Amino acid sequence: MNQLPWDKLTTYSIKGRQSKIRKEEFSKVLSDDVDILPFLQSLPDILAAKDLKEVIADTAEASRNHKIVFLALGAHVIKVGLTPLIIDLMERGIVSGIALNGAGIIHDFELAYIGQTSEDVAAELEDGRFGMAEETAAYLNGAITKGVSEGMGIGEAVGKMILSKKLPHTAYSLLAAGARLNIPITVHVAIGTDIIHMHPSADGAAIGEGSLRDFRRYTELIALLEGGVYFNIGSAVLLPELFLKALTIARNLGRSVRNFTVVNMDFIQHYRPITNVVKRPTQRQGKGYALTGHHEIMLPLLIAGLLAQLNRPR
Repeated sequence: MNQLPWDKLTTYSIKGRQSKIRKEEFSKVLSDDVDILPFLQSLPDILAAKDLKEVIADTAEASRNHKIVFLALGAHVIKVGLTPLIIDLMERGIVSGIALNGAGIIHDFELAYIGQTSEDVAAELEDGRFGMAEETAAYLNGAITKGVSEGMGIGEAVGKMILSKKLPHTAYSLLAAGARLNIPITVHVAIGTDIIHMHPSADGAAIGEGSLRDFRRYTELIALLEGGVYFNIGSAVLLPELFLKALTIARNLGRSVRNFTVVNMDFIQHYRPITNVVKRPTQRQGKGYALTGHHEIMLPLLIAGLLAQLNRPR
């Protein structure tokens, strides 16, 4: 079989690429004097409004009791400008851990590097330029290869790279915040699905080993989920499957992981998140919720309610 000349791929500098998302458009962190609770309390105790209030109450209770509050995030959550709010939750000690798919580290890095992300795929695909940003592949593949050789998983390796390089917009990076605050951020990769895999610098052995290490680190956190809250936000397949496997391992090894709350948030409810996150894990004990709506509206609303709840005396 003829081999493609991988070393002949034409790349370009990301600094000249048109991106659809800019950091200036991102969400703003809420001040502590914002109190949205009266509005939430005015909503009916029916269907999704009741569910939203119960999710906020459960998350506040888990945080007060120092239980796990875990966010599994699809990359779209980053692209719609929500990282400032999530980093604020990390700095407040509310978020215990985060899981990302492979696309998540791409958008996170690009925001830290140039303050923009999300290329126009349809336009770039026509002439083979899609995914050919030189810096994205060089920095991320380099960080993964180096980090794995030093015993790290992908999340830790990329987070520490962003911190060490002092990239211009590091304040917008979830991965850098995780490295800075010592909050685990794990990255779970399907090889061939991310643009950095298209480049000759991709090391399959390092990507696979780093992702496996992160799966095991993630599973250690899921084993501590009793009494906590787990959010799956914007991942339809990969992260819901991850949760099911990690929960199985924890229970197989005798951990008591049954009394917890799981929440799926997306603008369309899909089979795997509903089945593998909301229903199956809580079929005997625990609570499962599905909140439907756009991330850029629903997540800030939930976070505003959570902070207001935590700021009020019990």
